[in-house]
Amino acid sequence: MDVEMDTERRNRKRKHGCVHFLMDSFYSCDLVFTYYYKYMHKEPCMTSSQTGEAWMNEVLNGVSNRDVGERFQHSGEAISRVFHEVLEAITGRSKGFHGLAREMINPKDPTFQLTPHQIMNEKRYMPYFKEDMVFTTLEQHPDYMECDELRDVRGSVTNNECPTFLVWFGPTVRLTVAEPDLIREIFSSKSEFYEKNEAHPLIKQLEGDGLLSLKGEKWALHRKIITPTFHMENLKLLIPMATSSVVRMLGKWLDMSNSDEVEIEVSQWYQNLTEETVTRTAFGSSYDDGKHIFQLQAQQMVLASEAFQKVTIPGYRFLPTKRNRESWRLEREIKKCLMKVIERRRENWDNEVMQNGPKDLLGLMIQASTKKESVNYSPAMAPAITTRDIAEECKSFFFAGEQTTSNMLTWTTVLLAMHPQWQVIARDEVLKVCGPRDIPTKDDVTKLKTLTMILNESLRLYPPIVASIRRAKADVQLGGCKVPRGTELLIPILAVHHDQAIWGNDANEFNPARFSDGVARAAKHPVSFIPFGIGVRTCIGQNLAMLQAKLTLAIILQRFSFRLSPKYQHAPTVLMLLYPQYGAPIIFKSLSSNSSTDEDQGL
Repeated sequence: MDVEMDTERRNRKRKHGCVHFLMDSFYSCDLVFTYYYKYMHKEPCMTSSQTGEAWMNEVLNGVSNRDVGERFQHSGEAISRVFHEVLEAITGRSKGFHGLAREMINPKDPTFQLTPHQIMNEKRYMPYFKEDMVFTTLEQHPDYMECDELRDVRGSVTNNECPTFLVWFGPTVRLTVAEPDLIREIFSSKSEFYEKNEAHPLIKQLEGDGLLSLKGEKWALHRKIITPTFHMENLKLLIPMATSSVVRMLGKWLDMSNSDEVEIEVSQWYQNLTEETVTRTAFGSSYDDGKHIFQLQAQQMVLASEAFQKVTIPGYRFLPTKRNRESWRLEREIKKCLMKVIERRRENWDNEVMQNGPKDLLGLMIQASTKKESVNYSPAMAPAITTRDIAEECKSFFFAGEQTTSNMLTWTTVLLAMHPQWQVIARDEVLKVCGPRDIPTKDDVTKLKTLTMILNESLRLYPPIVASIRRAKADVQLGGCKVPRGTELLIPILAVHHDQAIWGNDANEFNPARFSDGVARAAKHPVSFIPFGIGVRTCIGQNLAMLQAKLTLAIILQRFSFRLSPKYQHAPTVLMLLYPQYGAPIIFKSLSSNSSTDEDQGL
């Protein structure tokens, strides 16, 4: 082995010169032997000695941004190449999930640089999966078979077309599961054997210790307390506020126009619109304070997004860089403001209880924290919900709610602009149910069947989360495979939503009619549509997201027709969520039949 390594070093140095000077010394050290040759092909998870070396986990996290790092130019290119060669050696040349995601949806591919005219005549405009994409199977790497625990998996992973296969993330194996029956086992029928995987540190900072990350009894308690906030009867109380926000937004669009047409980059507008609804839902009467807090968190999300697009150097997030210092400042300010809002609501609690009790998330959490009776959660008989818990749930709600709804609105608008025939069908339904100017009511929303079909198809083609990860809590049998405890299971939501075996030959095409008989009958398997997840951990805010999306699109369809701007470039990409890399510029044209103004209607 030493002779082979020396030969490789000489060949690499002759080929690349000084770029691999650091790599030469690295390849000869014990670290590579320990992590690459000794463990990489034999262990499904990190050993106890590896786990003790915390810096290794940071390095493994860093590989997820490899493809981004390789785009460095000029002076940073050589550094980036050396750094990523080191990561390849340490992690066994694994690309990691984000690398796979960028292989599946590559915005630099010419397919995604089509003009609107080309898109209209090109059926392959949807995200696709490269046929030459390389997945790790046990047959390709016979050494893996020395691990007895994984031997039983062989029958399911030897065929690249099989929806169950292995992907290595450094020395950690991920079993990718895309069969609907097995997905149902993981999330629903046998969910007690699986737990949510730990989030990336940057995401963890944004989502907080709320429903998105909690596990076990504490998660169940919080879920039970928060659920009433999202009951449809409570959400319908938000309709007047939500619709007035949409009308104000459209009024601003008209003010920006010199004629009856205006070009709008809708993604940012939809984010601002969604923030207002999310703030009302979370803070209710404390709206002004909540808006300031969420503005701070939005700034933090921008910093996190920038960090995701850079090379992750081990320990870098702990250094007092300009970006890190700003992120820490925002985190302190968010916590400080949340504590003030919570205490202020507590002071006025008696008055709020007398007014039929709280309806917003903050109020319900405070109500739970003030209960004196035991909730069978804390052995010390402390309050079931602490002030810190309340603050963390507010952070989680903003992170999940704002991005998910705004992304759904953005992609649906893009799809309707691409497919004007469905835009006409949806508009006819809205005009029939609501009239040309009347604001949709709570009863109208349930009648908008076509709009529901369109939103579901948009979520199928562009789910906000492209994949979900679970970890086996014990040795389990899954579809005839023996899955060892600690194995991570990757559920590729985007791949399932585009699987022709499940959705038919038109799986990559926009066809809302497939949902005409409901979600359960849209595909060959009832558990094939999972944009919000399934089972006990299904998205608690999906009713709110769908309600706001319906209201927003209904009002837009009443007042505007729209088409893609010539500037639009179709480039779906993954950065925490699936979003359009170059934005979504849309040209809106005011409908001439609606000549009366909103003010005339008292809106």
